[in-house]
Amino acid sequence: MYYRFVPHWPYYSPYVEGEWLSWRSAVESDGVSRLPEQRLSFVLVHGSWADAHFWDGVAAVLRSQGHTVHAPEYAGHGTDPNKNVTHAMITKSVVDYIMRLNLRDIVLVGHSFGGTVIQKVAEQIPDRIKRLVFWDAFVLKDGGSLADELPPPTRQGFEQLRAGSKDDTILLPFPLFRDLFVNTATLEQAKHFYTSVRPEPAKPLFEKLDLKVFYTLPTPKSYVYFYQDNVLPQGEGFGWNPHMSSRLGVFRLIVGDGDHFTDTRTRPAMLARKLYEAGRD
Repeated sequence: MYYRFVPHWPYYSPYVEGEWLSWRSAVESDGVSRLPEQRLSFVLVHGSWADAHFWDGVAAVLRSQGHTVHAPEYAGHGTDPNKNVTHAMITKSVVDYIMRLNLRDIVLVGHSFGGTVIQKVAEQIPDRIKRLVFWDAFVLKDGGSLADELPPPTRQGFEQLRAGSKDDTILLPFPLFRDLFVNTATLEQAKHFYTSVRPEPAKPLFEKLDLKVFYTLPTPKSYVYFYQDNVLPQGEGFGWNPHMSSRLGVFRLIVGDGDHFTDTRTRPAMLARKLYEAGRD
């Protein structure tokens, strides 16, 4: 049975193309909002060069469909001026958020660098997590770092940008952001998206993580793979799927046609649907 969704107020988000995301964008293109088979509680963890507003459009869609959605901010991002943060501090931000709100039975989603965050969060509060969802996200080996997973030219570029900063951060140059993160966007869209990019604390990207506990957890896992995502090369020894995803053991695979960043702005309903498919029973 279908339910028509006709709201009467707008939703503001600085992260959505234009300035106003009408609640009507939270419905399907035929103007009908479909009641999901299952109501879920999502906790969405963003990646590098972003903050919690990254999820604004997707969260609006999921909420309009009856789901509960939380998008915690973590140390060194958003309005936090301190860029001297560690991976443990970032993880603690998310764990503390979940504990403070007493969230349970959650679908914990990590995007990009956020994959390494949800790996460590899962170690600390596994009893509160219904399923882990990695969307084009890093799944690190025990003892590895995100930097270990980058192709040599990218890692060398990051090291040079880090060395040239005054506060141990990395700011993506626009050409790199345009070709790797928003490769399906128009040039105008890419320039608009780039206005939200801020310097990223470098230290957590290079930290080696102890993930022995993570690899013992029986928590169900899903991987959402967008096949036009160009942040990692798709050749042998790199890439999101199957290179990263296969480390999860048994997992559910959901595939989409977007890139690393653009679709959160331009097609939030599509991304919301993929996260729902990844998170449902």
